[in-house]
Amino acid sequence: MSRLAGRRVLLTGARGTFGRQLVADLTAAGARVVGIDLTPTDTPVPVVGADLTDPATVAPAVATAVERLGGLDLLINNAGVGGPAPAEQPPDGVVARQIEVNLLAAWRTTAAALPALLAARGRVIFVASRMAVLPLPLAAAYGVSKRALVAYADALRLEVGTHVGVSVVYPSMVASPIHDSTVRAGLSLQGVSRPEPVAGVSAAILRAAAARRAPRDVATTARGRLELALARHAPGLADRLVRRTVAARVAAGELDGAPLAAAMVHRHRHRS
Repeated sequence: MSRLAGRRVLLTGARGTFGRQLVADLTAAGARVVGIDLTPTDTPVPVVGADLTDPATVAPAVATAVERLGGLDLLINNAGVGGPAPAEQPPDGVVARQIEVNLLAAWRTTAAALPALLAARGRVIFVASRMAVLPLPLAAAYGVSKRALVAYADALRLEVGTHVGVSVVYPSMVASPIHDSTVRAGLSLQGVSRPEPVAGVSAAILRAAAARRAPRDVATTARGRLELALARHAPGLADRLVRRTVAARVAAGELDGAPLAAAMVHRHRHRS
């Protein structure tokens, strides 16, 4: 029998790309799942409608989900948004929304769910990103928000880790609508990140959830484990590799049609 059978799971972002896969895989493993997303539904699992960027709606939504489940064994903070944001430009609404959704929404949801998780000696899993440790240019808001999410998970682990397991999962690039705004801005990640299947990300999350001890950091692929190790133990080398990749893209003209990259492209081509 699966170690997830009968586990009571609350999943944010349940109607997104990762969320739909997770719902299918968790249900197949015998878990009981209730989701939270902007739009409610009753199929294939109950999803409570809530805007997690609105502090007033988070606690009631979590309470409703926990009541439906009859307790809580696992919280998966999966909700997230992306979008281009050059670090050299002042933060705008795109930046604020990514910090709200990727960091503060997860913080609020976790805080609201902690009493139930503590009672069950449960677990929290945060879906971060490889960009939390290996950032890319022109996507500062996403990298900053996901790195901050990891910092929050680390602090939470120190506070409640004696009673609640805390894990962070680091996917790389998965084809999903989260990249649509980046592509529209002429900043496709093709050739920068190696795509991985959504099923592999879901499988890594389920492995973390089912492990006897909650793992601290979970890469979703062998390449991801190498990238995490490189970013943490040889950050200068990681920076050089990213700069070399960016320079190659500039030389090939791949960023010529991207207004947000214009200043960076100009600098690369006029170094003298």
